[in-house]
Amino acid sequence: MRAMLDAVVVGAGPNGLTAAVELARRGRTVEVFEAKETVGGGARTEELTLPGFRHDPCSAVHPLGIGSPAFAGMPLDRYGLEWLHPELPMAHPFDDGTAAVLSRSVAETAASLGPRDAGAYRRLLSPYLGTWDVLVRDFMSLPLTALPRDPVGLARFAAAGLPPYSWLMRRFRDDRARAMMAGLVAHVIAPLTGIATSGVGLLFALAAHEKGWPLPRGGSQSIADALARHLADLGGTVHTGFEVKRLDDLPPARAYLFDTSPTALARIAGLGRSYENYRYGAAAFKIDYALDGPVPWTAEEPRRAGTVQIGPSSREIATALGAATGGSAPATPFLITAQPSLVDPSRAPEGKHVFWAYGHVPNGWDGDLTDAIERQIERFAPGFRDRVLARATAGPPELEARNANYVGGDIACGAASGLQLLLRPTVSLFPHRTRHPSVFLCSAASWPGPGVHGMSGHNAAKAVWRALRAADAR
Repeated sequence: MRAMLDAVVVGAGPNGLTAAVELARRGRTVEVFEAKETVGGGARTEELTLPGFRHDPCSAVHPLGIGSPAFAGMPLDRYGLEWLHPELPMAHPFDDGTAAVLSRSVAETAASLGPRDAGAYRRLLSPYLGTWDVLVRDFMSLPLTALPRDPVGLARFAAAGLPPYSWLMRRFRDDRARAMMAGLVAHVIAPLTGIATSGVGLLFALAAHEKGWPLPRGGSQSIADALARHLADLGGTVHTGFEVKRLDDLPPARAYLFDTSPTALARIAGLGRSYENYRYGAAAFKIDYALDGPVPWTAEEPRRAGTVQIGPSSREIATALGAATGGSAPATPFLITAQPSLVDPSRAPEGKHVFWAYGHVPNGWDGDLTDAIERQIERFAPGFRDRVLARATAGPPELEARNANYVGGDIACGAASGLQLLLRPTVSLFPHRTRHPSVFLCSAASWPGPGVHGMSGHNAAKAVWRALRAADAR
């Protein structure tokens, strides 16, 4: 008879693998079961278009990855993870042919916003410069499992971040700064008017200045592969091509951690309607391009940026988000785009490039946003379509088929709006626990939410480790 494991993890995305590593590091026996043939979840790299063009089907740029307290505590560089920094983390072009930038330098960023708002931007960010490691560790951890190392700094950030973006925009006099900040907030695919949306913009801006917005050499798959190799060296095992439909499909264990959507966890673990009030948000419509050359941006700055936000006014961004969250596809979508091959030539054949873009659409939408997306890109990069060698499109149905956590195409694994931005998946001081004493949630549906940072898995592993230690002491 097989010996009982300490923990079984369902799902080999960054959170599931992080949870497994954290438990294995503490001497626990751990096995991971993944439905797909390879590990990765939202951190995969595949040839989606043409041979030699390696694309990231979901995440590509990782400001919260390089700045993650969980990843910082692991020797992932020994397992092949190398961060590559573009000259500019992000550029935000405008219709007049200029662009604002999110640079590693606060001064350069402030200057790009214009003289009327440069000082306001510097004053907004200056209290947090040099505090990233402590602030993010305090912010992303659970209050009952890790006391803040800098409670004053955390309280100051909360006071600035808890109000909606509409409060933040009052600091700026011109729409140039408001549009760039609105684009940062829009990364969570939620209306700009929600609680704590100011904090989202602040966090992404601070990440650029403190850590950068890098891309992993070879693609996002490098993150998952490094975690899996680290786990193997710690004695953990990953089983791929193993779809879990019931808890009985898994070997006996003292704890089960699910890197899945809450609804999938409830179905597999027999928890009935435990998460019936959990909301899924607007979806993404994503296109991966193989290009014959770099994107021909009109402005100079986007040609040097790893990420390019396309939404020339705060009103246009708010309208696009409002349409997607309100149930209709935007006629003029706000876009987030990435240019991996600018810093990693291995991603495409010599002289060619890969390009990544997505806009927001309603959850479960089955239409085609390709023309609207390409019209937006052409608006700031005339001649873009002439450089397209091939494209791979993925609307909400295709995104969910690739990753079951993306219910209805929601790449955040649950709406990041309202109280659900801060209290995921339910209003609870112990968000990773379920009503089953041996079952835990470790996906992005739990605090601190979406992003390839592993902190949801890290926090869940701490909850499991404490429960196992308490059981051992009895």
